[in-house]
Amino acid sequence: MRDIRMRSTTIACAAAVLALGASSAHAQPTASTAGNIVVETVAKGLDHPWALAFLPDGRMLVTERAGRLRIVSRDGKLSPALAGVPKVFASGQGGLHDVIIDRDYGRNQTIYFCYAEPVGAGARTALARARLVDEGTPRLEDVAVIFHQDGPLSSGNHFGCRIVQTPDDNLFLSMGDHFTARDQAQNLGNHIGKIIRIRPDGSVPPDNPFVGRAGAKPEIWSYGHRNAQGLAVNPASGKLWEHEHGPRGGDEINIVEKGKNYGWPVIGFGIDYSGTKIHDSTRKDGMEQPIRYWVPSIAPSGMAFYTGDLLPAWRGNLFVGALAAQLLVRLEFDGDKDRIVDWSKR
Repeated sequence: MRDIRMRSTTIACAAAVLALGASSAHAQPTASTAGNIVVETVAKGLDHPWALAFLPDGRMLVTERAGRLRIVSRDGKLSPALAGVPKVFASGQGGLHDVIIDRDYGRNQTIYFCYAEPVGAGARTALARARLVDEGTPRLEDVAVIFHQDGPLSSGNHFGCRIVQTPDDNLFLSMGDHFTARDQAQNLGNHIGKIIRIRPDGSVPPDNPFVGRAGAKPEIWSYGHRNAQGLAVNPASGKLWEHEHGPRGGDEINIVEKGKNYGWPVIGFGIDYSGTKIHDSTRKDGMEQPIRYWVPSIAPSGMAFYTGDLLPAWRGNLFVGALAAQLLVRLEFDGDKDRIVDWSKR
């Protein structure tokens, strides 16, 4: 069988491409159930790259956590940092995070990006939109912040910051619990530990679950999340999937549904970093169970459903980047059902 060659931009936190991490120019094939795979490095020299988005012509928008947005050409050439990116809180886990292009990018050249926004001595998650001017020197124009997270500020941890746009053009954004404010994930009066849903202009869709509820933020779609850094729509079912970091153990994959409570920190499968107990139990009425969890943690970051033609045996599988073990996890499903039946490191 011929080797299957997959290209990598050395982005450890994005599963938008099948292969993550660096590889040498003479990498040896790795055996897999789909055949021998060779990982080819496309670009090097990026500083803590966090996410990528493919432009229609195959070039990539790539974020660097320090606050730079670059374009990577198909042959791996890096552009200068694009002008127009707002100041970011580049400290700890904070910085410039996810980026996506609008579903109608060919007409409006609109992109969306998420970042840690500096506020006083701390930071909060913010979502911005901008128009990518891709002629001459590429740059951002008409930059507008369409969402600011409300709640206790972060000192540098757990920003979440993954974006998904659905076929109705609405935007989902994940947000972490800022590590020190974990109990606020159960408080509907702020955005800590939540997934929100907004329109492209930042307004609130009228069918959001908490619209009109006293004491609740109308942007909230789901709550009880710790630090969700994976978000993707399953093309087979149309459902929103999410993964989040647990503490010591208890990384989760969830199917995110309207108005549901995913339990953090009341229920879970991990323990605190000190070894002490966090959760009341592993389950509780009114709180959702994950469809997959890991103990010990794999440190998930980035996820994507595979819809390509290169690897037909893996079509429809879910790929999740794993930071702790520096590997790519592949999850198989029970036909078109939202049920994981197996997972593999290859």
